[in-house]
Amino acid sequence: MQCRVFDDERAVAEAGAELIAAAARTAVAARGRFLMALSGGRTPSQMLARLALQSLPWDCVQVFQVDERVSPPGDAARNLNLLQAWLLGPGRLRPEQLHAMPVEVEDLDLAAGRYSGTLRTHAGTPAVLDLVQLGLGSDGHTASLVPGSPVLDEDGVDVAVTGPYQGHRRMTLTYPVINGARHVMWLVTGAGKREMLRRLRQGDRNIPAGRVAQDRAIVLADRAAAG
Repeated sequence: MQCRVFDDERAVAEAGAELIAAAARTAVAARGRFLMALSGGRTPSQMLARLALQSLPWDCVQVFQVDERVSPPGDAARNLNLLQAWLLGPGRLRPEQLHAMPVEVEDLDLAAGRYSGTLRTHAGTPAVLDLVQLGLGSDGHTASLVPGSPVLDEDGVDVAVTGPYQGHRRMTLTYPVINGARHVMWLVTGAGKREMLRRLRQGDRNIPAGRVAQDRAIVLADRAAAG
């Protein structure tokens, strides 16, 4: 695992946008497309704002969600809001290039299976994404893979539905998809993440984040998180 440390959250966001843009250009040159999965959060929001200004081969990009809260359309808790706000529009993504997790339907397990099918339609079987962007929680969770969840042991599905966590059930990519990606990019900021970042870098499998493969991973952290 590589780790790059920056002065502050803003610099982390800028580096993340530049890394994604470079990965997109490389992937499109090599394979004619770029498939990425993005997370929500404050630092990713800043990164998306900068990514929207980057020169990318946008017509060849497909964006998926790493995870999403089960809540109504437009709810402030939805990660989708940020993706739509920053990535859709002229010169960027068309709506059909942004694949929202179907968290509004009654049968969530069936919906998770449908999203797995969407992934495999674009990324093959097994699904191989070019880049997955992750965050790190102060409890060691990543995506919606949270401590104690049965979903942590799912190895036969690409997308799963969790129990309630911080007020919401969630839909999330599972380890097989995350660990199958060509690149994993972590954005980690704030002093509250310092201990979990240390454990992540040590590969501590007692936290959910520690189960993510490290051989193709890079951490972009600010000094507060890196200590």
